[in-house]
Order: sequence, then C-alpha cells, then structure tokens
Amino acid sequence: MEGNGEAQLSYRLLLAVDIQGYSKRDTREQLLAQRQLSDALDRAARGVGLDRAVWDKQVGGDGELATLPDGVDPAPVAGDFVIGLDQALHEVNRDAGRFRLRVRLALHHGTLTAGPFGPAGDAPIVVQRLLDAGPLRRLLSDDSGRDLAYVVSDSLFDDVVRTGFCALPPHDFQAVKLVAKGMTFRGHIHTGRAARSATRPARRRGADAGGERGGPAAGPPSHARVLALPTAAAR
Repeated sequence: MEGNGEAQLSYRLLLAVDIQGYSKRDTREQLLAQRQLSDALDRAARGVGLDRAVWDKQVGGDGELATLPDGVDPAPVAGDFVIGLDQALHEVNRDAGRFRLRVRLALHHGTLTAGPFGPAGDAPIVVQRLLDAGPLRRLLSDDSGRDLAYVVSDSLFDDVVRTGFCALPPHDFQAVKLVAKGMTFRGHIHTGRAARSATRPARRRGADAGGERGGPAAGPPSHARVLALPTAAAR
C-alpha cells in the first residue's frame, strides 16, 4: 500500500477475527487456540483459492486484523470462506477438551493506507467496531451450540451479499446498529449457521501463481451506500 516512498490510499477487503473466552485459558491452552484458529483460517482460505501468507496481518494473541490483497473477489470471501471456516471450527470442536474454539468474525471493504503500526483509515476502525459489537458477542453467549458469530458492514451487505453472488442468502442476516465513542456503525449479523444456510455448496476458486485469484477487484461500486464513519477524534 506504499508507492515511491509515499503513503497511498487503497480500497481493500478487511477481515477481523477474535477468539471468545481467550483470557480464561492458561498459556498452553491459549497457544493451542491460536494454532487451531490459524489452521482453520488457512483451510477456509484455501477452500476459496486464497493464500493467507500474502495477506497483510496485524495479529494479537486472540485474533487478527487482515487486509486482503488488491483484486480479491469479495463474494466468495463473504460467503464460501465463512462457510469453510464454520465447517473447520465444527471439526476442531468435535474433539475439544475443556474449551471449544468459538470465534467472532467481521468483514468490511473500504479505504485505508499502510502505517508503521498497521493499516490506518476508516476501514480498519469500522471492521474492529463491528467485531466488538455487543449483539455479535451475545450471539455466541446466548447460543452454546454456535461456533462462529459473523457480521458484515452495511456497505458490504448491500454491495456483495444482496447481489446473489454470495453463497449466504441475505434473509439470514439481521441489521444491527451500534454506537461506539460517539459514532454510529451499522452492520448485518448472520443469524443462521453458515455451513447449513448456504444457497449453494461452497466452491473452490482457482489461484494464480501468487496464491490469490479474484474476479472483479474489491473496489467501490457506483451504488455504494454511505456508512457513518468515525472522525479522527473518535479513533
């Protein structure tokens, strides 16, 4: 996201994921959860022809914020990738011990630029606010049988999920609005089970020599809706 030594604004697809109840684990269990989540994300990415090794990742102990490469088709990520992740988590949890691996996932596409401590801009803020949303957390806490709680931003829902190119049907999402640091954020939470509510089977996507293959670039469509974004004072 930098050219000729100067910062450059990019329009990218962002993914944020977080492990529920991470702090309740001891060190050995935390390490196991990290490895299990990384493996599950790798498997889900490979299922749609993507390679996580080329993603720009800002990692924390209990999850990561990933910026996907330019040109990645957002439809399979918003649908087939999520279905694959739900399936991978289900398989991990079949043999779970004291802790099951249960995660929250948020997707958004928007503008950002590279910075010394990670991506800067509105898009990373939006996806992190959605990931931390109370309704998304409650979806896991209120449903003990659920392994994945998934939310997309308002703009991504309109531009991708509603098109019919996404494997998850729009009617399985519920609109939510939240206020954080004086700003309003809107998203859509998937209330069904991703692996069970797909409109078609998850499909594999081919990969080019760089490990990524996309259809149309994840750029801003002409009909994109305006999403209330935080000002610099809210960051």
